[in-house]
Amino acid sequence: MTDGNGSVPSDRSGGGAEHVSRDEGMASEEEPWERVNRQWNEILQETRVAQTGVQILFGFLLSVAFTARFTNLAAFDRTVYVMTVILAAGATGALIAPVSIHRFLSGQRMKDEVVEVAGRLMMCGMVLLALTVGSTLLLILHVVLSSLLAEILVGLVMVWFVCCWYVLPAWLRNRSDRKRGRPPRP
Repeated sequence: MTDGNGSVPSDRSGGGAEHVSRDEGMASEEEPWERVNRQWNEILQETRVAQTGVQILFGFLLSVAFTARFTNLAAFDRTVYVMTVILAAGATGALIAPVSIHRFLSGQRMKDEVVEVAGRLMMCGMVLLALTVGSTLLLILHVVLSSLLAEILVGLVMVWFVCCWYVLPAWLRNRSDRKRGRPPRP
């Protein structure tokens, strides 16, 4: 039962009820097999979101080569296009891999290992997805704007991605660790 803020009441101190985050409450009350099943389900949900985005972007990129204007692209734009398609293919592979790994290893009692590897593949896929988005923006903006302005705008978008996808979560984790008296993680 939550208090509406994602917290569950806890009376572990023997005194009044204190609040612990849902993850803390679950972690202390879960059996190891329940934890790994929950983590796997979370990875699947996250993968569905990322897969949809990368597949739509990949489909768009594949169709670009068959447009009339593609033949007029400069060598730089063609190079960016090739890199972008390769990045999108890599992101697609990394983001779909957890499902394939799970299917091949299902019933082998290896879910802990599958969850660990799937989490790493998700992070790799997210990096490749961010690079794909950046490269796609560079390709599009380079065609419609001056080269310098396109590169500056893409750089700003990539800084935004790094801040939202990596810096903010790391900051939140370290802030939480400090509140709990744990040493900060790298």
